[in-house]
Amino acid sequence: MANDKEALVGMGFDISRVEWALKATGNRGLQPAMDFLFENEGKEVPSDLSTVSESASRPARDAMDVDDDAEDAEALRTLGVKVATDAEAKSIKCSECGKVFRNTALAQFHAEKSGHQEFEESTEEIKPLTEEEKKQKLAELREKMAAKRANKAIEEAKEAKINETIRRKTGKDMGAIKEEMERRQAIKDAEQKKKDKIEDAKAKAAIKAQIEADKKARAEKFAREKALRHGEQIVDAPASAPTASGSTAPVSGVAGKDFKETRLQIRMSTGGQPYTTTLSSDAQLREVAEFLAGQSLAVDVETISFAQHFPRKAFSKSDFSKSLRELGLTPSAVLIATPP
Repeated sequence: MANDKEALVGMGFDISRVEWALKATGNRGLQPAMDFLFENEGKEVPSDLSTVSESASRPARDAMDVDDDAEDAEALRTLGVKVATDAEAKSIKCSECGKVFRNTALAQFHAEKSGHQEFEESTEEIKPLTEEEKKQKLAELREKMAAKRANKAIEEAKEAKINETIRRKTGKDMGAIKEEMERRQAIKDAEQKKKDKIEDAKAKAAIKAQIEADKKARAEKFAREKALRHGEQIVDAPASAPTASGSTAPVSGVAGKDFKETRLQIRMSTGGQPYTTTLSSDAQLREVAEFLAGQSLAVDVETISFAQHFPRKAFSKSDFSKSLRELGLTPSAVLIATPP
């Protein structure tokens, strides 16, 4: 501890700051004390440490000197130095590089930094540093510490820049993926909306055609009944001529042969949510029954029956083998399904 203190004072540090550093670092050695001094260079020395060097009594100081001598001898043995028995040795010399040190603390510091292990006692006396030399030595040490801190700051700035680049790239990639997903979903939604609009337009046109056909059929029926009441001749309009199945032909302008698919809405006579499906116009009515049986366990293909309100029409079992086109259900129709 005494050698560390002496070495630090010899480097030009104020003795009160040296004592503060040694106490703050728990006397762990020269390097920790130097680091503490540079890190706390601008701070004031606490007042309770100002009298530490004066508090020990003379006997205590003599005991400490004896202990320091023992520690020096042990340190010399650790460094591989043969301890002389006389009092001629005034310094320690590194056998590998020739540098001479005032005490074992400085020699140990040199060994830790250089890795040199061969030391010997020397009779060469090292003169105390002048005030100018102390200031120069202290300036050199501060310059080295400043360079060390600057290099550390540069490395930390580089690392921070790399981390920021990685973070931005990751965020950019995630943003691009999210935008692409949103774009695809928007296209999908637009296509579905367009398709739904077309289907709704077809269904509305078919319903409108059925309403017009129903109005015309009611008008013809009223005219026929009126003619019967007045004994007039009944003349059927060509558009109302019955088909082979005894039902009214499809309305002019809605040619079933022009539609490859038929959109059906099937309502149960017992109530509940209607079923919607799209089948080929060449599909048989039996396929409609099979579709409905697949949707509800209460439906039996062999016993279910179908009817139409506009125009009013009931389908028999013989119609199950006919196509939707032949039954005049294209391009769309509403069927009423009645279980047995």
